[in-house]
Amino acid sequence: MRQPAPHPEGIDYDERTALVVVDVQNDFADPNGNLYVDGGEDVVQAANREIDRARKAGALVVYTQDWHPPTTPHFEKDGGVWPTHCVQDTWGAQFHPDLVVEGPVVRKGVDGGDGYSGFAVRDPESGAESATELEQILRDRGTAHVVVVGLAQDVCVQATVLDARRLGFDTTVVSDATRAVNLAPGDDDKAYRAMQEAGARIS
Repeated sequence: MRQPAPHPEGIDYDERTALVVVDVQNDFADPNGNLYVDGGEDVVQAANREIDRARKAGALVVYTQDWHPPTTPHFEKDGGVWPTHCVQDTWGAQFHPDLVVEGPVVRKGVDGGDGYSGFAVRDPESGAESATELEQILRDRGTAHVVVVGLAQDVCVQATVLDARRLGFDTTVVSDATRAVNLAPGDDDKAYRAMQEAGARIS
């Protein structure tokens, strides 16, 4: 898919804006990662650009991090969909070494759940959802506008954006700072449509 052109002036960050950097970790962003996203390494520089803009404007920067136990129904080997990835305390779970990480980190999937959205974790067997601390972090800062970058566009970025909209945050996705897995052809297009239909802007 041809990525939407970035807004020439960039995002207008301020103290009521929060940049959420989703899962820019080695297993996704490095070609040697277990669940490498094509072009994922290019997201690092684009994310750093947004981190710099946000920090200069006094905006909050928050990071999400997949942090799975070695055995979880989330993984294909244990009955799930995905290859083993982002296992706690491994190289694959670490943030990409070139990513600027200065801000709170929200870990998801810690207890074996499906950690797609930065805002919630879902039990892969019962489907029950529980909130992460992300919403509270944003509320405590008086956040009104959420900007989302990271990996992957059609999985965790999409889930985070849809939850941000559901929770009432004005939401923008920076298109050149994300890439899609595309398990099925066209998943990236579907994700952008779903996010726009939920009221998010694609910059």
